Amino acid sequence: MRRARTSGTVAQHSAAVQRPAVADIIRRATLGTAIGLLIQYALGMWVSLYVTVPAREHGGGVAAAIGRALSGGPAALAVHAGIGLLLLVGSIVLVVRAALARVPFFIVTSSVNLIAVAGAAASGAAFVNAGRTGASLDMALLTGVALLCQVLNLYWLGSGRPSGG
Repeated sequence: MRRARTSGTVAQHSAAVQRPAVADIIRRATLGTAIGLLIQYALGMWVSLYVTVPAREHGGGVAAAIGRALSGGPAALAVHAGIGLLLLVGSIVLVVRAALARVPFFIVTSSVNLIAVAGAAASGAAFVNAGRTGASLDMALLTGVALLCQVLNLYWLGSGRPSGG
């Protein structure tokens, strides 16, 4: 058997074939963020109903509240805070990916998602820091806004127009 001649090296060809399209990258990141938000939402309900934040955890500011939730709080609260931080980092990455793709729709929805996730994180820190009772509702509503942004992204990607704005 004779091998067909190709231009370029096998490594170059292999890398070019394996590189996913921008729409695929955004789709994967969006789906991952949406799944993470659903897990966070369910875990947040669990924490809200069944976990008591000890009074010793109150005070010290937002950064101290996050540190205490991760290290000294009940295990469910630590997991909830950890997933929240991962969602915050993932949301930042999604905004960067949307900006690099130069698709205005994704830039807007990803930015609103980031603002909602950051707001939920701030509400969670306020809850741990001061025991603010309305923070649970704030976190749930902001998670809903973030999830709506991810659903809109997935719908847009499925509509066949991911490269348009």
